[in-house]
Amino acid sequence: MDVLYFAWVRERIGHPKDKIETNAGTVRELVEELRSREERYEAAFADLDALRVAVDQELTDFDASLDGAREVAFFPPMTGG
Repeated sequence: MDVLYFAWVRERIGHPKDKIETNAGTVRELVEELRSREERYEAAFADLDALRVAVDQELTDFDASLDGAREVAFFPPMTGG
């Protein structure tokens, strides 16, 4: 599965993408798995209220299933102007 990071999430982690194998059933479980990797992931996912997530390019929530997912993207909320 590809895990993509955008904006300040990418800056805190230090790279734009990870390719991982996971047994996580939901996005929230994936986040917990990523947090346990090292401090920079913990910092990036410290406040889930400050993040949005998309699974296979569909905006969703952290309780969404990862069954069959090929891509998960994390990014801050967008604002228009």
